Amino acid sequence: MSVVGEWPVRVYYEDTDHGGGVYYANYLKYFERGRTELLRALGFEQDDLMGREGLLFVVRKVEADYLRPAVFNDRLRVVTEVADLGRARVDFEQSVLREGETKPLCRGRVQVACVGAGDFRPSPIPEAVRRALGFGEA
Repeated sequence: MSVVGEWPVRVYYEDTDHGGGVYYANYLKYFERGRTELLRALGFEQDDLMGREGLLFVVRKVEADYLRPAVFNDRLRVVTEVADLGRARVDFEQSVLREGETKPLCRGRVQVACVGAGDFRPSPIPEAVRRALGFGEA
């Protein structure tokens, strides 16, 4: 079972570059919001995971394809899908689409590592998180 979440985003003037399109790095911010909101919808706040479990999720690798520009005042949706799960990592497939359209403006794959908050060393993803993401025991 693949877990999928969607999150709405509005393009503000501050998100755009000199040419009027969304500055490329801001798509990574949109991806971050999508992953955070997916975890939140599954019942996991990242600050709680740090406080209770002593764990952080940190970005390890990003691939992004910029296909078409979003512009000021566009209504977007960030689609986040759990693509794969390892012992201490989650791979997400993400895309940003303009509201009402089916072709992505940007799509990417983000690998997130689970690490200890004190030492930043890889740590197993808690079983409750694994189950919520659609995977059983490692």
